[in-house]
Amino acid sequence: MFLAILSLAGVSFAIAFLATLSVRSIAIRIGFVDKPGHRKIHSKPKALGGGIAIYLAIALPMLAGLIFLNTVTITPTPTAGQTAADRARNSLALHQSGIRDHTRLAIALIGAITSMHLLGLWDDRKALGPYLKLILQLAITTALVVFFDLRALTVLGPVPSIILSVLWIAGITNAFNFLDNMDGLSAGVGAVSATAFLITTLTMSQPQWFVAAVLALLLGALLGFLCFNFNPATIFMGDSGSLVLGFILGALTIRTTFIPVGTPPAAGWYPLFAPLVVLAVPLYDLIVVSAIRIRRGKSPFVGDTNHLSHRLVARGMSRRTAVLCIYLMTAATSIAAVLLVHVESTYGAMLIMLQTLLVLGLVALLEQHPLPHPED
Repeated sequence: MFLAILSLAGVSFAIAFLATLSVRSIAIRIGFVDKPGHRKIHSKPKALGGGIAIYLAIALPMLAGLIFLNTVTITPTPTAGQTAADRARNSLALHQSGIRDHTRLAIALIGAITSMHLLGLWDDRKALGPYLKLILQLAITTALVVFFDLRALTVLGPVPSIILSVLWIAGITNAFNFLDNMDGLSAGVGAVSATAFLITTLTMSQPQWFVAAVLALLLGALLGFLCFNFNPATIFMGDSGSLVLGFILGALTIRTTFIPVGTPPAAGWYPLFAPLVVLAVPLYDLIVVSAIRIRRGKSPFVGDTNHLSHRLVARGMSRRTAVLCIYLMTAATSIAAVLLVHVESTYGAMLIMLQTLLVLGLVALLEQHPLPHPED
């Protein structure tokens, strides 16, 4: 089954790579580009629509897999003289009924991802107002949470659970939307985060194959797109990609069962913080940038150049170095989160949380630089 999961990443990588090539060419021909000016840091028009490639690399394999697994019954092969392909086939046969049980949620997730993608495309093309975009995001998220029972901390009761779930998914969605401000930044941080969650879901005492499969598709899609988006980028993902990226990570972290069924509430609750630890840097950027804007009397949804990446560049880093620095910060917290799900002592969990806080403290020190002057 591990081989099948990894092969999904390879499939989505190939789709994203080829689709990005095609989208880039078409976007330039039809004038679907991000032009320099205002708060933009690029000096030449860059193709938009990279989010289309990311979306296709995730949605197409999901749809194909669902159709195949719900229409074809896989029969296991004899155990004698098995090849790697035979072992993968037998693993799929063993888990086929469980995968079929996730069909309803998978279709709902595809529908929600599609809605987010179309919302992002609309915004990339017509520049929707931030509040209308937020309202539509909340509507899509609420529909998935309420009608398909995608809820976190259900022990708190239905209403608090729904509210927390919607706020979490919307928060992560916008964190990656905010993070999409420099070549390769959002996609790279997303790839690091997806890798951490993928390792987590595969190494837990009860591996979660559905979540792992979607994470593998997301990881492959982001890596395929990054071949063209890393500095110097020749195409941007736009909101059509960043909204999908953040939404998937937000939804899947809720869908993941970090605490094994039957574990007493007072014991082993530390893994619940794993998503916060993995996504600590994107959430830090979201919170700090929003606070700066509000303090200046601006809407937190109006773009500027006060993001962590911009402030690191203002400190003297090159843009590529700033992006790589943020990759490493995210990797540092992600490694801690992978360990957190296996920690059984309060002492170990406290050390991991302390490490995360120290990384964020380092981030705060690195970006201590006079803020850019408010734009006229």
